[in-house]
Amino acid sequence: MATDARIRSGRSEAPVYKQIASSIRARIEAGELLPGAQLSPIRALADELGVNRDTVSLAYDQLQTEGWVESTVGRGTFVAPRRRTQPSAEPLALELAEPIDNLLAYENARPRFSGGPDIVGLHKLIPDPALYPAEAFRRALHKVLGDTGPELLLYGGAQGHPGLREVIAERLNAAGQPTPADDLVLCHGASQGIGLALRLFAEAGDVIAVEVPTYGNVLSTLVALGVRAEGVAMRKVDESGGYEPDLDAVDRVLARPEVRAFYTIPTFHNPLGTSTSLEHRRELLAIAARHGKPIIEDSFEMDLRYEGRAVPSLAALDESGLVVQLCSFSKSLFPGVRAGALVARGRAVEALVMLKHATDLSDSMPLQAALAELVKNGAYDRHLGKLRRELKLRRDVLLGALAAHMPEGTAWTTPQGGYQLWVELPEEPFEIDTRDLLADAARAGVLFQPGSQFLVDRRASRGLRLTVAQADAPAIERGIETLGRVIRARFNEDRAVTQAAAVHL
Repeated sequence: MATDARIRSGRSEAPVYKQIASSIRARIEAGELLPGAQLSPIRALADELGVNRDTVSLAYDQLQTEGWVESTVGRGTFVAPRRRTQPSAEPLALELAEPIDNLLAYENARPRFSGGPDIVGLHKLIPDPALYPAEAFRRALHKVLGDTGPELLLYGGAQGHPGLREVIAERLNAAGQPTPADDLVLCHGASQGIGLALRLFAEAGDVIAVEVPTYGNVLSTLVALGVRAEGVAMRKVDESGGYEPDLDAVDRVLARPEVRAFYTIPTFHNPLGTSTSLEHRRELLAIAARHGKPIIEDSFEMDLRYEGRAVPSLAALDESGLVVQLCSFSKSLFPGVRAGALVARGRAVEALVMLKHATDLSDSMPLQAALAELVKNGAYDRHLGKLRRELKLRRDVLLGALAAHMPEGTAWTTPQGGYQLWVELPEEPFEIDTRDLLADAARAGVLFQPGSQFLVDRRASRGLRLTVAQADAPAIERGIETLGRVIRARFNEDRAVTQAAAVHL
């Protein structure tokens, strides 16, 4: 696809991605690009125009949303079969709030995944449906509906079902974290909990400190709230792939008045998969107490340890009431139950209840009651036993496959629980951005999450996240063998280009 001079000129005041989209749209309307014509690959057009690949990706996403093009990972972007029917009148251009406009741009930069049944999905952090205790949950739901009747179908209190708060509190107490049921506020999974916790401490224009890398959805939540993320580097603490947030960096960031809190994932970090030490947790709490800044502790996989000795949570070690903890059943059970909890103290609990009430009128009382029954009758713990054994098996297969198929110099973490681990490709022979590998990997039959999705600034990264959530052991072996082949092919391709350039010079 030839470059349009209007894009190169830079005279328009519209964002560059909108200029690119407008130019392509004009060529489609003029008949220069016919239905079925393939647009230039994102990487090629970005190089041609001298812009970031994300900019071209945003342009293609806008065209796809408007119906001008169709995109499929692994195949490319094509002009839609039928040109979009123009409305009789120009639609009203609604003015969106700036944070929402920013969120649209941020979310449109995410990779789009697609594929058939033969694709090995190592990119998802959604538990394998084959492992769900669906029948046990059905029996629990049937029992609570029969025992309680229509009362369970009414609105519940903003704090959530009392029975579920009781059983969660009992589990926390048994783990050495004294927690009254009244210190719990239930929510629709950790995702809603993150939004509530962030709103508890920050408003538009404030700053929240986060680890780098960190959970991608917390970054998009911050964008939606108009809150800026300030990155704190994770430092490697041992040769086995352990990482911890740099405490000196945490100290410096929390000293700044505009920084309102620190969001951290100390246990089975997403995307790294690693956990911090007891000593590190105590030092982190001391730093937060010295600055009077709260910590938001994301414990989304706290029930999924299958190896090693458990380390007390930050909330369990907290003596100052600084920690708000997030818990969830979405990874240990299944996401459709939409049940999580916030653990806090004092005025923070009252404020969270008010925020929750302002967000929605009620959680799903039948689902929360059924979940409480599932925990009380022992079915949840029996499920956890099976799930942990399966996750350890899959992790071991993944580690073995990485050792067998990754290029020399590749490094990876070794999690003791959860679904995810982090891979760093070697700096030599060539620097690489894992975003550039995704299309080739998809065509070959394997998917992963590129590291840039977990970085505050979405910069290039030679890291990538792999999960064992959806793929079983044979699929993991096949997928890593395929991924290793794709990476080696890219290294060979880059080597050939470099050698050709040297000969030309």
